[in-house]
Amino acid sequence: MKLISLTDLSAADIRSIWTLAGKPAARLSGNVAWSFEGNGIRTRSTFLQAFRALNLEYIELPNLLKTSERACDIAGYLDPLYDFYVIRESNHARLAEFAIASRRPVINAMSSDGHPCEVLTDAYYIDSVLMPIERARICLWGPTTNVFRSWHELAAVLKLQLVHVCDSRFHRDLPHVVFTDKPDSTADVVITDGWSKEIDAADWSLTEQHLAAMGNPKLLPTPPFIIGRELSFDPCGYDGFTGYEQKKLLVPVQIAVLLHMANCRQDTRS
Repeated sequence: MKLISLTDLSAADIRSIWTLAGKPAARLSGNVAWSFEGNGIRTRSTFLQAFRALNLEYIELPNLLKTSERACDIAGYLDPLYDFYVIRESNHARLAEFAIASRRPVINAMSSDGHPCEVLTDAYYIDSVLMPIERARICLWGPTTNVFRSWHELAAVLKLQLVHVCDSRFHRDLPHVVFTDKPDSTADVVITDGWSKEIDAADWSLTEQHLAAMGNPKLLPTPPFIIGRELSFDPCGYDGFTGYEQKKLLVPVQIAVLLHMANCRQDTRS
């Protein structure tokens, strides 16, 4: 099994991962090829803790896919040495090519097109702490990013209905996403993400007035957030801020992803 985008999972897979996230971690044997582009201080910290909790050894392979070597050759040489790959790689197409070539589980720790483990974690928080996610009124705020693409994919897999507030140039025809350029309905949770410098922050910064118009929902900003860009105010002063502690759930969800993939691999071999 691969996790390059959330469409690689079924609804049953996602529920299995969330069930595992709520249980004490089992122990695995084996090792991980770990390649991590950029800073990603939260994702890096939590995956390393997940490896330790599962008793998995890891070897860091910087810039694993930033080579002219064919992806199938990299996989062919490395697959006998590793049980899992966890890769953060900006070139999504290159990551997907490697995942297809490899015979091992490959986990996308973030790419230009998606951030599946981050979104699985935030959705798990909504489902386990706030309310069943099928009932939650979820609003994505701002231009489409890799995080929001993963939310779009999750909505398709779980048959959720999202509202995505953004400029009309980012609107798409997606069956489970209602695109709009203004907050015209109430919400249970609003999710933001950072966006590129080309976007005019003044036009799309989320304000406390926007939140009030939506019924003062929970606010879940995807870090790192920048006050003055995606947020016009300090969320620490907002009663509905989900808080820094919420991101601790990255560890059990990442553990659960690895366990689920190990279970699927064993099922395939049996």
